[in-house]
Amino acid sequence: MERRLHTRHRARTTVYISIPGGCRKLCRAINLSATGVFIETNDLGLRKGQQVVLSFAINLGAITKLHRRTAVVAHVSRGGTGLMMESYSAARAL
Repeated sequence: MERRLHTRHRARTTVYISIPGGCRKLCRAINLSATGVFIETNDLGLRKGQQVVLSFAINLGAITKLHRRTAVVAHVSRGGTGLMMESYSAARAL
């Protein structure tokens, strides 16, 4: 049974993942929804519940928008890392 609130969409974009106090790594997004993203990662040493910062570009035709979101590691598997993103409105309110 699917428990997701938002539909996942196949993604074709790269994502920079920044680990606070650590490195910045370029990864490939596999799928994306309004509240989460699954990215291909090698062993970055990420743990469930850890906070990271994501930076990615979304091409809107003539315009490319750069997005930066705080996210929390939801799960780590052999294939990659699932991240739950903060909502934009919640991030702006802080």
